[in-house]
Amino acid sequence: MARLYADENFPLQVVEHLRRFGHEVLTIQEDGCAGQAITDPAVLARATEQGRALLTLNRRDFIRLHLHDSRHGGIIACTFDADFERQAERIAAVIGTCACLDGQLIRMNRPA
Repeated sequence: MARLYADENFPLQVVEHLRRFGHEVLTIQEDGCAGQAITDPAVLARATEQGRALLTLNRRDFIRLHLHDSRHGGIIACTFDADFERQAERIAAVIGTCACLDGQLIRMNRPA
């Protein structure tokens, strides 16, 4: 199962479903880093230091960071989906096919 790091705006409901599926997810709040105006590069570095792929809804900024430097623990950039369980299922299905998330950018778009 994957080791993941959810940034400040990532839905806790999706995190909870991913945990039920067996993934080890740490939120930025649980890490004690929430509400500190930490920069996106610092959030990505924190996830990478902990050997975790980053879960985010902040697609634009983190895709840009990936294009600048792909040496990270992975980025899963999602669009918002109010069906939290479906979103967690889709994330779990995609990362389940990956041997390693290091350096990968995974774009998760909400189904039409």
